[in-house]
Amino acid sequence: MKPPIMPADASPAAAPETSTTADAPMTGPLAPLSATGSTNVRNLCLRVLTVLALVFALQWAQSFLIPLVFGIFIAYTLNPLVASLERIRIPRLVGTCIVMAALLLGLAQVAYSLRGEFQSIVERLPTAAHQLARSMASIQARTQGQASTIQKMQAAANEIQTAAGQAAGVKPDPKRQASPAPPSFQLGEWLWTSSMGAMLFLGQVVMVIFLVFFLLLSGDTFKRKLVKLTGPSLSNKKIAVNILFDINTSIQSYMFMLLVTNGLLAVLMWIAFRLIGLENAGAWAVAGGFLHVIPYFGPLLIAVATGLTAFMQFESFSMLLLVSATTLAIATLIGTFVTTWMIGRIAKMNAAAVFIGLLFWGWLWGVWGMLLGIPIIVIVKVIAKHVDRMHPVAELLGD
Repeated sequence: MKPPIMPADASPAAAPETSTTADAPMTGPLAPLSATGSTNVRNLCLRVLTVLALVFALQWAQSFLIPLVFGIFIAYTLNPLVASLERIRIPRLVGTCIVMAALLLGLAQVAYSLRGEFQSIVERLPTAAHQLARSMASIQARTQGQASTIQKMQAAANEIQTAAGQAAGVKPDPKRQASPAPPSFQLGEWLWTSSMGAMLFLGQVVMVIFLVFFLLLSGDTFKRKLVKLTGPSLSNKKIAVNILFDINTSIQSYMFMLLVTNGLLAVLMWIAFRLIGLENAGAWAVAGGFLHVIPYFGPLLIAVATGLTAFMQFESFSMLLLVSATTLAIATLIGTFVTTWMIGRIAKMNAAAVFIGLLFWGWLWGVWGMLLGIPIIVIVKVIAKHVDRMHPVAELLGD
């Protein structure tokens, strides 16, 4: 049998195409994620887990990291003094010892000169507590004939509880009612906890002193090592040098700003307290200068403390308001005009982002976090400005 004859115009291309559904890509809601999409999700999850692990590590190691960061900042602040002594042919070891001795002796001299005022404040605490209790008792005596809302609600709750017990057939236990409640305050436990806290604080202070000494003694050794660790690339070394230089300049400028603003605030508070006639004006002025280091909350604490002191000294609410208002006015003047202007010149940061950062570090490390928050944010901004992948962070923190 002869094979069938194909027409002349027929060709293999004219044969019907067979479509295979197995080779066609699946579309619609049941389509699987592409490789790029799954990679992006995986990277996002890894970044979130990395951030959470970093936050947990910062909170877990705060007893080690807080003194370490303090020591680094203080060493950055004192390094220009040691470098200036080194330029006049004084060995770095001798210059470091001179700077550290001058710093410690200066702090000791200030504490010794104000020891009488601080001792007077401590000795007046029992009398001040007695005066405050007497004032509260006099206020309560004026409203003795009228029961407060809380007392009425408490009495109503007791009546409801008694009626419910009688309806359920439960008889009140007179022994349980007559038995005194266990004391909620244990003096021995409080003294032990306070002693352990004081010893831990002193240990951290000693650690910071030694850390500052060895960092000043090492000079630029760690900076050179960090630059060397960036690799053989010349561009990476240049970026690392620029980052370290900007961090050094920013921290030194910020610490100088704190010294100027807190010193000016302490002087103004001392003048105002002397004019008002507040006792121990020098001690309260020094305490105000130290507490002003804590942004936002430090001035509030010193205003409350000085206001209570004025009330216990003059036994007048008007003097309490006068001293507290004076403290807040001076702190607002320094913080609004001087500190804000100097921070804007130093770091050029966004105020809202800085405040959110302070809340984060305060939540993470408490008061110490609020104290160290701004320098840490400055360092993050400097690093983000020089790293391409962190430019959005720099834009967020910038003004």
